[in-house]
This record gives sequence, C-alpha cells and structure tokens, in this order.
Amino acid sequence: MFAIILTFIILRNYLVVRCSSYCFSSSILLKRSLFSVEFVLAGYLVLSLILLTMARADIGMIGLAVMGQNLVLNMNDHGFTISVYNRTVSKVKEFIENEAKGTNIIGTMSLEEFVQSLKRPRKAMLLVKAGQAVDDFISKLVPLLEKGDIIIDGGNSEYMDTDRRCSELAKQGILYVGTGVSGGEEGARHGPSLMPGGNPEAWPHIKPIFQAIAAKAKSGEPCCDWTGPAGSGHYVKMVHNGIEYADMQLIAEAYHLLRYLGHFQNDGIAQVFKEWNEGPLESYLIEITSHIFNYRNPDGSYLIDQILDAAGQKGTGKWTAICGLDHGVPVTLIAEAVFSRQLSSMRTLRSEACRVLNTTPDKPFCCSSPEIAKKLIDDIWKQIPWKYKRSL
Repeated sequence: MFAIILTFIILRNYLVVRCSSYCFSSSILLKRSLFSVEFVLAGYLVLSLILLTMARADIGMIGLAVMGQNLVLNMNDHGFTISVYNRTVSKVKEFIENEAKGTNIIGTMSLEEFVQSLKRPRKAMLLVKAGQAVDDFISKLVPLLEKGDIIIDGGNSEYMDTDRRCSELAKQGILYVGTGVSGGEEGARHGPSLMPGGNPEAWPHIKPIFQAIAAKAKSGEPCCDWTGPAGSGHYVKMVHNGIEYADMQLIAEAYHLLRYLGHFQNDGIAQVFKEWNEGPLESYLIEITSHIFNYRNPDGSYLIDQILDAAGQKGTGKWTAICGLDHGVPVTLIAEAVFSRQLSSMRTLRSEACRVLNTTPDKPFCCSSPEIAKKLIDDIWKQIPWKYKRSL
C-alpha cells in the first residue's frame, strides 16, 4: 500500500510540472496533445505498479478441502506467502477467519483476483477432485495466465490424463506439472512425500517450495524429487498406492491369522505388531496398526471389533493392476489386494453366502495354534521384497 501511495505522489508532481511547462509554451495545442498521451501512459504505469504490488504470493492453491488447507498451512509455516481460492467462496472466508487467522495467507474471491495475486511466473496448484473438475479449472485459468506460468495438479489424477494435459498446455506456453502427494491429511500438514513430474521447465520454480514442505529422511534429504516428464509424477503415485494396497492387505491377513488361527486377543495382537515395528518391518503402517488394536472406546470396548469389514478405494490400486497386465508385469499381490477390497464391499452377498453355507466369517480355524499362526505370518512377510521388485 505504501508503494502505491508513493507512486501516486511522484506521478502527481511529475504531471503538475509537465502541465505548467506546456501551458506557458507557444505551441500550446500540440503540447496539450502530447500531455494527453503522457497522461494515458502515466495511468498505465500506475495500474501496472498497482498490479505488481498486488502480486505478492509465491504460490496459489485452488481447493480448500482438508488436504488443500493443510498443504497451505504447511507452506505458510515455511515462510511462503500463499493465495487461496475455492469454488464455494464462503469456504475461503471461513478458512481465513479460522485456521489461517494471523498468517500471511491471502484469501481471494474470484479466479481473476487469485491470478493477479501471484508473482510471476505464476504458480497455481489444484487440489480438486480428479477428472472433469481438473479440466474445468484449467479451462478457466488458462485465459488469465501468460506464457511461462505454471499449473500444478496435486490430486489423484490418472497419469494418462496428465500426459494429455501436459501436451495440450505446452502448445499454449503453460508449464504443467502433475504431482503425487502422499501422507494423508497429517502428512500434508507436517511433511508429505511429493512426486512431481511434467514440464521440466517448471521444476526450478517449484523446487524450493516443494522440497521445503516435504517430509525429511533421517539423512535430512527431502522426500521430494523430480520424477520425469509428462504424467510420470502421477504414475509414480499410482504405483506407490498400489504397493500400499498390498501392504494393507498383508496387514489384514496377518491380523486375521493371529486372531482366528492363533487365538490372540487384541492387546496381544497389538504387542506382536509393536515388536514387528522394532525390526525390519518398521514402518508407519505397522506402527499405527499397533495403536489401533489397543484403542478403546469410552465404554471400554475395543474399536477394532466395531469397524465394518467393508473397504472403499479410490482407484489407484486398480489402475496399477491394469497397468501391470498391460505391460506383462505380474503384480499379483496388488491385484489380489484390489480383489479383496472389492469382495469386502459386497457385504450383503457375503452375509447371504454365510447363511446359505451355514458358517460365519470369524469361525476359528481347525488345528489352530499361536505357533502355526506365526509360521504362516512369517511366510506372508517374505512376500514383501517380491512385491516391491515386481512394482519397480
């Protein structure tokens, strides 16, 4: 604001001096015409300086669901200025007045205002539902952008869609990036794993932001690097999610064997997972699973016993399995994990099958024992290296 006021004062004094010199000149008519041209140019200069002053955001975020909000707050914590926009503009006001209160986050009420608030080259990140919503926002953004500006898609888009968008936007001079974001809501807030790929000219501009907010390895290296051209970022995220599907299915089967073959109680299963997390199987998934088995409701009952055995999915595991089939890579663990999720969602059919076959899904195994359960689980964990090898 100070810069705008100072600019107006300087230009006012300049115009007054010029006007005086023209009025006392013998060629007053010609001079007045020149003065009009200079006045227009001065006005244009003022407008340009105002817009330049308004453009103070390092990056912009479109989409203020929890993931978008948490990434924005993470960027703010690392010293970046961020502009935000949401299709439902009331969400912007709510965010600015609550979670973002007292920060340098800029709320905007239109796409035009959003774009004007960004420093050049403009960096606009989308965290919206994959598919048509991404294309819709791109079509609205492009007319407001200039050559060399950057659009980043941080959603779970299919890599082939990212290939197409990257190619189409390159023809218009817009640098397109598709980036995988892993770590969920908590990771977005305190350090996600980021997998950017697309137009390589964009990387030097977004690298300082992305590597600053990313999770850090024990060595201090950021969990973020350039994956390659076109849809490579979303491809890496797809395979990453496929591996995660397999991980979670192995965990589910280990639980099932411990519970119904080994006759372990919830606290005993929690202890087994805790011990696993102290060895070669150490991971975030194993750690949080051990906590889940121990979690109790206010009435003292275990939460795990009340969780519905029907899993949803976003599609990335299925895409990985299909891609494996297309390329002749036997990602069998990932495919079986997808099938298990699909089967779990058919709860009505499973219940009917139990009724017809006169059985129950939690019926104990014959000849069961803790020793047999642990032996089988050891065999399960031996699948992990093969899972990663096939996925790579």
